[in-house]
Amino acid sequence: MLSRSSFTSLVVGVFAVYVAHTCWVMYGIVYTRPCPAAAAGEGAAGCVWPYLARRPKLQLSVYTTTRSNIGAESNIDLVLNVEDFDIESKFERTVNVSVPKKTRNNGTLYAYIFLHHAGILPWHDGKQVHIVSPLTTYMVPKPEEINLLTGESATQQIEAEKQTNTLDEPVSHWRSRLTLNIMAEDFVFDGSSLPADVHRYMKMVQLGKTVHYLPILFIDQLSNRVKDLMVINRSTTELPLTVLYDKISLGKLRFWIHMQDAVYSLQQFGFSEKDADEVKGIFVDTNLYFLALTFFVAAFHLLFDFLAFKNDISFWKKKRSMIGMSTKAVLWRCFSTVVIFLFLLDEQTSLLVLIPAGVGAVIELWKVKKALKMTIKWQGLRPRIQFGTYSDSEKKTEEYDTQAMKYLSYLLYPLCIGGAGYSLMNVKYKSWYSWLINSFVNGVYAFGFLFMLPQLFVNYKMKSVAHLPWKAFTYKAFNTFIDDIFAFIITMPTSHRLACFRDDVVFLVYLYQRWLYPVDKSRVNEYGESYEEKPKKKS
Repeated sequence: MLSRSSFTSLVVGVFAVYVAHTCWVMYGIVYTRPCPAAAAGEGAAGCVWPYLARRPKLQLSVYTTTRSNIGAESNIDLVLNVEDFDIESKFERTVNVSVPKKTRNNGTLYAYIFLHHAGILPWHDGKQVHIVSPLTTYMVPKPEEINLLTGESATQQIEAEKQTNTLDEPVSHWRSRLTLNIMAEDFVFDGSSLPADVHRYMKMVQLGKTVHYLPILFIDQLSNRVKDLMVINRSTTELPLTVLYDKISLGKLRFWIHMQDAVYSLQQFGFSEKDADEVKGIFVDTNLYFLALTFFVAAFHLLFDFLAFKNDISFWKKKRSMIGMSTKAVLWRCFSTVVIFLFLLDEQTSLLVLIPAGVGAVIELWKVKKALKMTIKWQGLRPRIQFGTYSDSEKKTEEYDTQAMKYLSYLLYPLCIGGAGYSLMNVKYKSWYSWLINSFVNGVYAFGFLFMLPQLFVNYKMKSVAHLPWKAFTYKAFNTFIDDIFAFIITMPTSHRLACFRDDVVFLVYLYQRWLYPVDKSRVNEYGESYEEKPKKKS
């Protein structure tokens, strides 16, 4: 069997290999080896040359249609035409698009983007490139929030439209942004080793003795965010569409293709549109260099999460007594963790935040069982719960714990009840359950740090912190500081974001107590053993 230190070293080693491998893969994505024979000139064999190097006069045309395939210019609408199109110049234009009856009845509308020679219709140009993108998507509309006392809604909508769209059925939404990119580098590819990711976007033509690739047209699907979606109803005849264009480098193009494929894979594995949108936000709303930093931060967050869970479970698994430990703090931590998990679930928060919260809630429930010395015995199909007895030292700790909670309740309960009443009268919610969970979680976030005080009070009375799981605390502290960075990157409720910074203060107080009360070697530690006791030899 591996010792705890050996297992931790193994995990850290695997983590280091994973980070190194990921860096190598990322380097392989952003770096493309050019054709080695390109220095010999355009006649070099085996090279694929850029058609854009000939500087042709181009035109950009955007059409809409309800069909996923078109063969001619019938049943299509021209919504944008950019003559004398300049590859190097970025632009942003908003146009009004007519919405066909089929689309208004929960149908789909497609955008066909053509890049072709100026003055020639796309279907008459043998060197045109085009790409197709749906302008609609299906999603369950967000439930309307109302004042639970008066019944007034946040937005006054037509009652007939409310009846046609049930909240549990997905309806057609309009994508109001269309982001286009063209790879503008005059890069010469090696025909024998074309990157598979870019190859599917390439169209080759033979010009004389050389092979050229036509302009690489790309639609940035990562820019399609949930916040930009608009519900399409039967009375809608026109909707705005913002078309954005910018050139893109080959390295960024390959990286973006891989990220879009990754998001698509997540959706195939069951991620909802909103969950995928959170991942998109990480890539779209942050600088690429900051994104690289985010990757390393996220990797270390995952490592520290694992080590914190491992050490916390190991500590409580070997815990034989509750001397110096606040039972009330354990109960409160369990209650608050479960409430936070239910709140994040109700808010449809990103799975990146939801899954760790769920795992933490399960661990806290198990710790409550250990702290209360609960045993469950089955009598047939009926469970019977038994509680263990406490020693005199444990009863003394319980007295300090109860004393701290008594003083705390005078402040805490009025604040929580007052906050719940205020939100009921002034804030709109989806349901009574939503109000109840929000009231609980606001109490947890706003005044939850007060429930750390019983443990601090017990530490003060016992003049010791040797009974605390400091290894798990250390890993959780690292994660707390990492959470401060994630608070600005990942979409989460504002109260959850503020709670990340509150935890920093709590940990600093624990550090102060550790400095104030040095570990006494003669005091019984967290495993019920004294440092000065020699381990008994087995006979």
